Amino acid sequence: MGAVLAAVLAASLAGCSSTGGKRAEERAQEAAEGRSAVSTPRWTFAMVTHSGDGDTFWDIVQKGAKQAAVKDNINFLYSHNDEGQQQAELVQTAIDKKVDGLIVSLAKPDSMKAVVAKAVKAGIPVITVNSGSAESKAFGALTHIGQDESIAGEAVGDELNTRNRKKVLCVLHEQGNVGHEQRCAGAKKTFDGTMQNLYVDGTNMPDVQASIEAKLDSDKSIDAVVTLGAPFAAAAVKAKQTAGSKAEIDTFDLNASVATGLQNDTLGFAVDQQPYLQGYEAVDLLWLYRYNRNVLGGGLPVLTGPQVITADDADALAEYTKRGTR
Repeated sequence: MGAVLAAVLAASLAGCSSTGGKRAEERAQEAAEGRSAVSTPRWTFAMVTHSGDGDTFWDIVQKGAKQAAVKDNINFLYSHNDEGQQQAELVQTAIDKKVDGLIVSLAKPDSMKAVVAKAVKAGIPVITVNSGSAESKAFGALTHIGQDESIAGEAVGDELNTRNRKKVLCVLHEQGNVGHEQRCAGAKKTFDGTMQNLYVDGTNMPDVQASIEAKLDSDKSIDAVVTLGAPFAAAAVKAKQTAGSKAEIDTFDLNASVATGLQNDTLGFAVDQQPYLQGYEAVDLLWLYRYNRNVLGGGLPVLTGPQVITADDADALAEYTKRGTR
């Protein structure tokens, strides 16, 4: 009898697994072909971020969000501005359109607090993404999706210790971005050596390179430079070469250029927060809330990072960075 029951149960589980796997494959195929995988209403979700023009990181976030939007039958709207007041105005525009869900980043939370409260009061579910994990719950958001910037910074400090670095330059490319301050502060907390912040104008890449070069040229004891975004790693590499420095260049975030730099040893390590996942999960969780009142996180952020990436990992991730999803 026991053997018969075991056989029946095994067959049943196999059937469920086969069915579930087949349906998952069907949903993935439908999304890949630009077809919705659900029959829910065509809700409109808006994402408003603090991205500047041409920021490749946010291109990856959008790819994830758009993929989930196709699957979930969502009309997806995206807008951005790196100035806090302008970003808040874009959120107000989304509220005026009576969107069914809102995704916002809180790099400059003081500018966003009032308008996020308006959205919540209007009955629009809000999810915060990427920056603002400390403020998300207090502002009334359902949850936050991203990495804890302080924890990510601490991981960088630990990695620098492992590499026996003694004097580090942390390059902040966006004034007033609380997440950037938290990254450098977290790294300084766990780093056993000396760390100095360098503020640069991230909208002017020649200025970024010149500023880093000047620091490396004037202080040859700097043995590592940490940039807070993938595009700035390349500028730091050029600055190092021009200054004749031996400092290791490390960075937050990952893209094709960073993966190549890890492979050819022009970069030491990168900290990946999986931006594709931030966009995808933000849309998916809003859909789940609208459809079934599901909320993930239990009041805590849903973490997508940090993951320290080295040359050993770069080969496996290269194909994904080239297609723009990592």
